[in-house]
Amino acid sequence: MSAIPSVNLTATPRDLYIGLMTGTSLDGIDAVLVDLTDATPQLLGAQAMPLPIELRQQLMQLQAAAPDELHHACLAGNALARAYAIAVEQLLAQSSVAPAEIRAIGNHGQTVRHRPELGYTVQLGNHALLAELTGITVVGDFRSRDVAAGGQGAPLVPAFHQAIFGQTGEPCVIANVGGIANITLLDGAGGIKGFDTGPGNVLMDSWIHQHQGHSYDADGAWAASGKVLPELLAQWLQLPYFAQVPPKSTGRDLFHADWLRDQVWANAYAPVDVQATLCALTAQTLADEIARHGPGARAVYLCGGGAHNHTLREMLATRLPGVRVGTTALLGVDPDWVEAYAFAWLAWCCLNGQPGNLPNVTGAQGYRILGAIYPA
Repeated sequence: MSAIPSVNLTATPRDLYIGLMTGTSLDGIDAVLVDLTDATPQLLGAQAMPLPIELRQQLMQLQAAAPDELHHACLAGNALARAYAIAVEQLLAQSSVAPAEIRAIGNHGQTVRHRPELGYTVQLGNHALLAELTGITVVGDFRSRDVAAGGQGAPLVPAFHQAIFGQTGEPCVIANVGGIANITLLDGAGGIKGFDTGPGNVLMDSWIHQHQGHSYDADGAWAASGKVLPELLAQWLQLPYFAQVPPKSTGRDLFHADWLRDQVWANAYAPVDVQATLCALTAQTLADEIARHGPGARAVYLCGGGAHNHTLREMLATRLPGVRVGTTALLGVDPDWVEAYAFAWLAWCCLNGQPGNLPNVTGAQGYRILGAIYPA
């Protein structure tokens, strides 16, 4: 284990950053305004903006190979930049802050391919266009440098978790449950581990959309009305990814609707029971990895959309007896905004010449300054 190098958060009057995040769930744009002036960062504003339906469909289609996909990817990147610009404009208006007061936007972009084993990862978002539209410096493409250095390029949030939540004084876990789930294990003494555990909401979202037309299972209510299928859960847990040792990361390249269809098509499972079993898969893989790599953890703090899934939280608590399961709200940050907050912080790191990765988390050859800068 290794700790992130210390960061001295000193800056001129107000060092304001915007963080933008569109995750694997493809449910919308999260935008936050953060003051990183001193050692006590402050979240000044936040909002979520749904992705236009047509753009969401385009991005979903780009998750798999298709004719003329390079052309379509470029068009989608432009459309994303325009949507990001609207989100930034709305956030600034809500917060009564002028664009000239913002030092930079940290833009994660939308992942459409993540193949670090082949040396690349792709996040769309046309950062140059976003800089033109907003008049604000943009920092983007955070993952590529880590991949170039032999790393997975993910997860990147553990460094942020250490910086913001690492002073709890107790061994704990930050579990980010977006489309994909990842965990950060903090030992309370500066040590840190982190990796992707597997599917978060991505398969549950896909399944409920297919069968009920909803974009997600609100509060896990549909899953709660079904029963977990032990034989199906056991089959899924045999997937080689779950046996891999960290560093490791994953995404829709592995966990997608076609994979799920292939797992269940030949059996007459009730759809509601499949949903319950998918929820159990997320809970079980999280619990297994926490027990394996963070056996001393006293608490798990959830963030991301999965933090609102009551059924998932109950399943996770059942599988981790004696461990408190709550959300990052208990640590002072709303679970909906943690990831966007992280990319505002990563933009700060880039502009201040600080590394944003953790080699023991991603597997990179060393600490690297992450991100490409597009000046206003």
